[in-house]
Amino acid sequence: MARHLARQMPDAPLILTLAFDEAAFARFEGLRRRHFPEALNHIPAHATLFHHLPGEREAAVIETVASLARAVPPPEVAVTGLRFTGRGVAYVLESPPLAAFRARLAQAFADDLTAQDRQGWRPHVTVQNKVAPETARALHEDLAAGFEPSRFTAPATLLWRYLGGPWDPVARLPFGENA
Repeated sequence: MARHLARQMPDAPLILTLAFDEAAFARFEGLRRRHFPEALNHIPAHATLFHHLPGEREAAVIETVASLARAVPPPEVAVTGLRFTGRGVAYVLESPPLAAFRARLAQAFADDLTAQDRQGWRPHVTVQNKVAPETARALHEDLAAGFEPSRFTAPATLLWRYLGGPWDPVARLPFGENA
């Protein structure tokens, strides 16, 4: 279905996210499946680097991201806390090397960035969204009670085509010179 939509929407925007290592993905995806409203959960757990890159220039976007990612060792990412968003809950991520990589990409795509992608970047993984505030607050309190900081290594970035709800995978662009 998504592949069919992608062919019909070749100029649809591209979204760039961070790939997680296997253990981190399993953890975040499990939480997302348990706590994100099922009818709205069209995409896997993710941390967005950019919400809207030019879909009509897919090949150039891939080339730019791949080139810059090859120059960066797979970054270590710290999971430092939880964020209550009012109608959801997200895990807060921190990584100076990842922030520097994103800044280089922002510079490369400066003329193409939307206001959302130009504003300050606050990396996170949303595990619940679009629920009643009291439901979100209860989950935040529950997760915060057992929260322990952790770390994972990000092996790659993932490029997706936005299809008005679902996302279609376009490319996996690994970090490091062996990519």
